[in-house]
This record gives sequence, structure tokens and C-alpha cells, in this order.
Amino acid sequence: MEFRYYMPVRIVCGRDCVKKGAEEFAAFGKKCLIVTGKSSAGNGALADVQAALARNGQEWTVFDRIPPNPTVESVREGGRLARECGAEFIVAIGGGSPMDAAKAIAMLARQDAGEDIFSYKSGADVLPMVHIPTTAGTGSEVTPYAILTNDEKETKTSISNPAFFPKTAFLDGKYMRGLGQETTAYTAIDAMSHAMEGMLSVRAGELTDALAKESLRILRGELPALTKGEYTDEDRDALLYAAALAGMVIANTGTCAVHSMGYSLTYFHGAPHGRANGLLLPEFFAVCEEKLPGRAKEILGAAGFASHEELAAALAPLLGEREKIGEGLLRGYAHKASVNKNIKNCRVFFGEEDLFRVFSRSVGE
Repeated sequence: MEFRYYMPVRIVCGRDCVKKGAEEFAAFGKKCLIVTGKSSAGNGALADVQAALARNGQEWTVFDRIPPNPTVESVREGGRLARECGAEFIVAIGGGSPMDAAKAIAMLARQDAGEDIFSYKSGADVLPMVHIPTTAGTGSEVTPYAILTNDEKETKTSISNPAFFPKTAFLDGKYMRGLGQETTAYTAIDAMSHAMEGMLSVRAGELTDALAKESLRILRGELPALTKGEYTDEDRDALLYAAALAGMVIANTGTCAVHSMGYSLTYFHGAPHGRANGLLLPEFFAVCEEKLPGRAKEILGAAGFASHEELAAALAPLLGEREKIGEGLLRGYAHKASVNKNIKNCRVFFGEEDLFRVFSRSVGE
């Protein structure tokens, strides 16, 4: 058995862990920039962080102007503010958007990325980060990736650096109590996609497979709650844990074609990221069942499904009415996905016609 695995994030998990773990913040400096969206003020996460920082005598500045799909302009603004306020570390609170944005901000606070942030080769000089996820999907709290909107290429693009791993992540499902049904369901689908795509990666190994299978087992067990839209605190904790496990998977494996395709549905049609993945995932596995049946069966089986049809049936109540997109647009999206670097990361080769087939059967008119 041979593999490599790296995930240097200290994870603190449990009810009220932010307030109870105030000392975890103390080592990173006297001043911090809190990067968040607007919701953290309502779900209690921001107040808990501020209480922890105050207990340590630390100062903070709040930057809460992160849009749902972070833009280059927003992270540049955050980087400038981090420098102006003398931030020594970053605290990120929220879903994938604030956490991804925080990583770019932590870089821009210390480095000049020039005009093109996507081609810039980031160095290791990045402000240390503490992440507190308030949705259960992206797993950004345990990955070295930041996904930003790339208007020049009309898509979303990942920037990656081992220094983007947060130093500490706090997992407390109570911050998800006020999440709407769509956000809860779509982020759970995103976590499922991470685990399943991670197992198809050319970089998958025994350890990442074990993490992925455990994540999928938990997510399968939460399908009844996701379908009903009724959640206990234990459900929220389980979803958050499963998302973190799936994040640990892609931290080492990366993602595959589903993410490459989903970016166009998000950029051009406003589909939330997890929804975009969910729309595409069953037909993606239909192709995998044909081209690599043994591995496809293993992955679907780990999620509790005998076939891609069963997966589609399980996701249908969570997705509702599907988008209907014309053939011309879908062929363009297939071409765009075919040149994405994620395509080469998949054990199953997806040519442009394969990608178009998935698009047309998922969201075609």
C-alpha cells in the first residue's frame, strides 16, 4: 500500500466550541480581520467569535461584504482592509464563499498578486486563518483551495496553495439552525459530490477512499431529514462532520468533471454550486457506469445506491424543477468544461461529447 496524505488543520468540534476554545485564537496575534457574509450576525457565530477575541484582549475589524460567489474585486478590497487595520490573522465565518474569500484575502494582505490573481504563483507568506463553517457543504475549512469568480473566462476558477490551509477549524452545527431548506440541501449535495468525485480522482488512495466512504455513509443516513426538511441538532452536526470529511478527501484528491461542468450553471444561470452539482451528478455517473463499471458501483454503493437511477431518484425531491437550457448553450458549456484542468483529474475520461451528453440529459430542453 502506498499513498500520501496531508491535512494540517487543527479541528475543534462540539457545541459552543468557539466560546469554550477562546485560547485557540490567542496564539495568532493581537489584531484580526473577520471575513464573513451578512448571515453570521444572525446565527450567533459572529457574536461568539467576538466574545472569544474579547476574552483574549484581541482587537478585530469586520469585513462582511463577501458576495455569494466571491469576486476578485471583493477579495482585493478585503486584502487592502487587512493591511490598513494591521491584521495579524484572519477569522472566516460562513459558507464556502466567505471561507474561500478569506484565503485569497490572507494572501493579498501579504503579497502583491498583480493584475491576474489566477495566474499568480502564491508564496507561503499568508496570514494565518481560523475558519468557522456555518453551512455543511464546501469543506473549505480543511482544504487549500479558494474558488473565485473569473469574469475574464466566464467561470469560477480555483487558486491553490498549501499555505491556504487554515490553522484551526471550529465545527458547531448550532450555527446552521436558521439555514433555509434549499441551502441545507444544496450544501449537503455539494459534500456528496466532493466525496464521490474524490473517489474517482486519479489521486485517490486507500485513506481518501476511507474518508469518502464514511462521509457518504453519514450523508445517506441524513437523506430522510434532507427530504423532509426537518432537522435535529444531531442532524446538523452530522451534516457538518460529513462535509468536513469530504473536504479532507478533496484536499488531497481534488475534484473531477462535475465541478468543471457545474461552474457554467452557476456563472450563467445563477444555480447555487451544490444544486449545479446535484443536477449533473446522476448522468455523470451514468457515463462512469459504462466506462468504469466496477469503480462506479463501488462509489454508488458507498452512498447507498445500486445505480445512477437510484441516485437520481434520491436527489430529485431536493432539486425540484430543473433548469431547461438550449442545445447551443450546452455545447458551449461542454467545450468550456473540456479544457478545465479537473477533466484530467478523473479516472474516467470525459470527452466533449460525453460532457454534452451529461449536460443535455441533466438540464437540456
